[in-house]
Amino acid sequence: MNTPTIRHTPVATSVLERVRSDSAYGAFVLLYIGYVVLPLWMGIDKYAKVLTDDWPGYLAPWIVDLLPFSAQTAMYVVGAVEILAAVLVAIKPRYASFVVAAWLAGIIINLLTYSGFYDVALRDFGLLIGALALAALAARYDSPWTRRSRSRAAI
Repeated sequence: MNTPTIRHTPVATSVLERVRSDSAYGAFVLLYIGYVVLPLWMGIDKYAKVLTDDWPGYLAPWIVDLLPFSAQTAMYVVGAVEILAAVLVAIKPRYASFVVAAWLAGIIINLLTYSGFYDVALRDFGLLIGALALAALAARYDSPWTRRSRSRAAI
């Protein structure tokens, strides 16, 4: 009986080796994957309504009163922002993790001003700390964007 062989590409092999040998890099990879997958999942769920069918119920009444549209429309906007945040983290976690942290801060403020959601606010505070940890690790493992010099761009 032939046993299937798992073939690793050189890139996958080097990432796995680096994760094993550098625990901080391993933490970076875990947070990177988490902050791509989780905002993407949450954003998509604002439309799919699998986790809950009452996303508008998480909006504080004072925010709903300020909106020029329905709370459900606001949740569609929230979902789009969360999907965009996931894409930005996938592209450049060095910068986008701060966007996610700011977004979570806004969610926390909303939840703290609406009685009954303090447990969710506390959970989101933990996620905010994780986003800041990703930013700290990305400063080491994700190279910054740089401007090309004119002489190099002309080549």
